Amino acid sequence: MPDGDDQWTDDEVEEAFPLGDGVAETEAIVNCPHCGEPNEIALDPGGGSEQEYVEDCGVCCRPWLMYVRYTRDGSAEVEVYSSEE
Repeated sequence: MPDGDDQWTDDEVEEAFPLGDGVAETEAIVNCPHCGEPNEIALDPGGGSEQEYVEDCGVCCRPWLMYVRYTRDGSAEVEVYSSEE
């Protein structure tokens, strides 16, 4: 867990995301739920093992709701949904 200033120490990151023989993923390619175009996105393992946030498509600029979950080996599972109703 981050300390009082909301910054992760190296030890906290290692504890939250045991790297084993690899590293935590910092990039992913997802398809926009609106236009279908692939987008390369940056991931932040220091944001926690489960994350939810809004990101805009780099092609059509419409918003997505993103869910990111890091597994114990540092790989990221990413789900993307339209954030418009």
